Amino acid sequence: MKIVNNNSKVKEIISNVENKLNNNFGTTLEEATRDELYKAGAGCIRDDIMHLWTKSRKKTEDLGLKKLYYMSAEFLMGRAYSNNLINSGVFRDYKEAFEKMGIDFDDILDEESDPGLGNGGLGRLAACFLESLSTLNLPAIGCGIRYEYGLFQQKIIDGSQVEVEDDWLRDGFVWEVERPELTMEVRFNGEIRENWTEDGLKIEHYNYHTVLAVPYDVPVMGYKTNAPATLRLWSAKSKQNFDLHSFNEGRYEKASADSEFAEVISKVLYPADDHMQGKLLRLKQFYFLTSATMQLMVKHHKGKRGDLHTLPEYAAVQINDTHPTLAIPELMRILMDEEGFGWEEAEDIVSQIFNYTNHTIMAEALECWDENMFKLLLPRIYQIICVMNQKYCERLRTYYPNDEAKIAYMAIIGNNQIRMANLCVAVCHRVNGVSQLHGDILKTNLFHDSYNIYPQKFLAITNGITHRRWLALANPELCDLIQDNVRGDLLGDYRLFEKIMPMADDAEFCRKYDAIKQRNKRRLAKYLKQKQGIEINPDSLIDVQCKRLHEYKRQLLKCLHIIYLYKQVKKNPDFLSKPITFIFGAKAAPGYQRAKEIIRLINSIGDMVNNDPATKDKMQVVFVENYSVSVAEVLIPAADISEQLSTAGLEASGTGNMKFMMNGALTLGTMDGANVEIFEQVGKENIFIFGATVDEINSMKQYRTYNPGTIFEQNPMIREVCNCLIAGELPRYGKRKYSDIYQSLLFGEHNIPDQYFVLYDLPSYVEEFEKVYDMYINHHDEWVKKAVINTAKSGFFSSDRTIEEYNEKIWNLPTYK
Repeated sequence: MKIVNNNSKVKEIISNVENKLNNNFGTTLEEATRDELYKAGAGCIRDDIMHLWTKSRKKTEDLGLKKLYYMSAEFLMGRAYSNNLINSGVFRDYKEAFEKMGIDFDDILDEESDPGLGNGGLGRLAACFLESLSTLNLPAIGCGIRYEYGLFQQKIIDGSQVEVEDDWLRDGFVWEVERPELTMEVRFNGEIRENWTEDGLKIEHYNYHTVLAVPYDVPVMGYKTNAPATLRLWSAKSKQNFDLHSFNEGRYEKASADSEFAEVISKVLYPADDHMQGKLLRLKQFYFLTSATMQLMVKHHKGKRGDLHTLPEYAAVQINDTHPTLAIPELMRILMDEEGFGWEEAEDIVSQIFNYTNHTIMAEALECWDENMFKLLLPRIYQIICVMNQKYCERLRTYYPNDEAKIAYMAIIGNNQIRMANLCVAVCHRVNGVSQLHGDILKTNLFHDSYNIYPQKFLAITNGITHRRWLALANPELCDLIQDNVRGDLLGDYRLFEKIMPMADDAEFCRKYDAIKQRNKRRLAKYLKQKQGIEINPDSLIDVQCKRLHEYKRQLLKCLHIIYLYKQVKKNPDFLSKPITFIFGAKAAPGYQRAKEIIRLINSIGDMVNNDPATKDKMQVVFVENYSVSVAEVLIPAADISEQLSTAGLEASGTGNMKFMMNGALTLGTMDGANVEIFEQVGKENIFIFGATVDEINSMKQYRTYNPGTIFEQNPMIREVCNCLIAGELPRYGKRKYSDIYQSLLFGEHNIPDQYFVLYDLPSYVEEFEKVYDMYINHHDEWVKKAVINTAKSGFFSSDRTIEEYNEKIWNLPTYK
C-alpha cells in the first residue's frame, strides 16, 4: 500500500505502527487483523506515555512530594486508547494516519474492551478523579483490584437479565505493567499469640493462609500532563501454585486448593452476597486490597525516608466509600506489630492520614460485617478494632455521659456487627459528602451526633466529571463548536464553558448546536442497529434513564409513566404529536431480585408498546444491553431528556446528571443530590423539577402520613396504571405477572409503605413531563436555548474543580512541575 502524506506527525505515526506490526506481531499492514492494528497503534502512544510516566515518578520521588493514595473497590475507567490520544493532543493525527492507511479508525477503537473494574457512579467518579489529578499534576496512585472477570456481561434473554462472565482480559491489557518485585503477602485466618518480652508486647500470627498480592500498574493520562497518575491494581496469586506431591498421590483437589483459595479473591467484582460465602469473599477482597496497599505504602516510605513518624507528611489516603475502610486497622497493625509503635503513636499517624468519602445514607449500603465471620477471617484486625471501639466509646461518654443508647448507635461494634462507616467517622481526619445536599444530610441526619462533637471533620465537595472524555471524546462536534467560540483551551480550563452563555441568544450558534444533536441521534440509531438490531427513529424525542438499577433510582416510576402514556394514546391517537423513544440502560446486581424484576418489566412494557399498531409509531421503549462507559459515550450526546428520578434525599450526588447536562440534555428530576446544584447553576426555568422534597419525605416518614393505598383509591389514573401490572396486558416472559411489584407499590413490605414514594410522586411527574413535551414540540427554539445554557453552566461540574477543592480542603498535595 502506497501512502502519500506531507504531515510529518502523521507519517511518523504510520511508520511507528508498521514497525510495531513487524516487530511485535510478525505481520504487515496488509495482513494485520483489527486486533493487531489496535495493539500496534495503542503500543505507539503507550511508548510516549511510559517515557513521561517513568520520568515523572522518578522526579516525584527525588523531590519528596506528598502523594495521594486513592483507594476504591471500583475504577470504571472506560476505554483508554482514545482517551489517551485526546489527552496527549494527537487524536486527530492518529485518526488521519489510520485513514491514510485505508483503515476505519472507529473500527480500531472498537477493538478495545471496557476494563471490567467498576459498575456505576462510584467507579466512574474514581476514574474521573484520577484523570483530573493527572491533569492538575498532583502526585497520585489509585489503588484497586484487578478483577479478572469484572462485574458481568449483561444479556437480555426473554426479557430478563442473564449474567455472563466478562472476560475482558482475554486478549491482554496493553496499558498495564506487571510489578512482581512489589508483591505483598496478605494473611487470612489463623490464630494470634501475645508474647510479653522485655521490649514489650509481641504479636505472633500463626496457622494462617497466605495470599500473594501482585500489583499491575496502569498509567492514567491527564490532559497535557507532566505527571500521569498511576492506577495500581492488585491480583491475587497463591504462594504455592501447585502441590505436585498431592497430585501424584491422586489428591487432585488438594493439589490446587491453595491456588483456588487465593485466586478467587480477584476473580469478580462484587460477588453476590445474598449468602454467607459471598459475604466472606467480599470481606476477603476488601482486606486483600487494603493490606497490600498499606504494606507497600509503609515499605516504600521506610525505604525512601526511613522515619515512619513522617508518613503523614508524604502520604494522604482517601477512602472512596466504605469498601477500603480496613486500611485503617491494617495500618495500625503494621505500625504496632511490625514497626514497634505504641498504640497512641500509631493512632496519631493514622488519624492524620485517612479521609473518608461517604456515598450513601441508605442503611443497606452502609457496610457492616458479621462479627463472628470477621473474627475468624481476620483475627488480628478484629482485636485492633475491638480496642478502637472501646477507646472510641470511652471518648463518646465524655460528650454523652448518660446516653448509652446513643453510644451504642455510634459505636464501631454493635449488634454483632462491625460497622465500617462508624469506623471511618471515628478515625478519619475529614468526612465528606458528595453534594451540598448530601453533606447537609450527613450533618443533620446520618452522622448528626458525631457532627455535634467533631464539626470540623465534616464537609461537602460536589462530585464532578472529566469533560475530556464526556465532551471531547463523546461529543467532538459540540466540543469544537464551543472551542471555536471561546478564547483559551477549553479542555484545560473548565471555566471557559461559562463564556458561551451569550451564545444562547445567538440564532446561528443555536442552529449549529441543534444540528449537532440531530447528528448524534443518528449516530446512536446506527449504533443500536449494529449492536442490537434495534431500529429507532432519530427524529423522535429521545428520553433517557441510564444508571445502575436500584429501587431508589426509580426506574419503576418511569415504567408507570410509560404505561400511562400508552393508555392515553390508545384512547386518543393524537395524544402525542411527536414520537418519543424511551431508552433504559442498567445492570442489576445478580442477587437483587426486585431490580431484576424491574428489568423484566421494562422489557415487557417495551414489547407491549413497540408491537401495538396503535402505539408503535408514537412510542418506543428500548433497553440497551450491557450498559457501559463506551455505550454511554454514544448514548448521552443523543439524549434530549435526562431522567433523574431518585427519591429526594437518597441519591448522594449522581454524575450521570452532569454528563447529560454537559451534552445538552435537559434534566427532568427531583430536588435530590447534585440536581439541587444543577438547579442553582442553570436557574429554575432551565430544569424541570417534580416531586416531594427531602423535608416533605422526612415529614411523611416521621408522621406516617403516606398511604399509597388511599392514593390508589382516589386517583383513577394511578389505579389504571397499577392495575396494568396484574391485568394480563403485559407480555409475561413466562407465567409470572408483576403482582410482587404491584403489592410493594400499594402495601409496601414488613408493614412499611413503599419507602421510595413512587405513587406519591407519579402525578407530579406526569404533570411535569407534559411541560417538557410541550416545550420540546411547540417551543423548540426555546428548548435549544435552554440546552445551550445547561452546557454553558456545566463547567462547574468538572472533576478538575472537584479535585481542586479536595486538595485545598483535605489533601494539601504539591503540584508536580
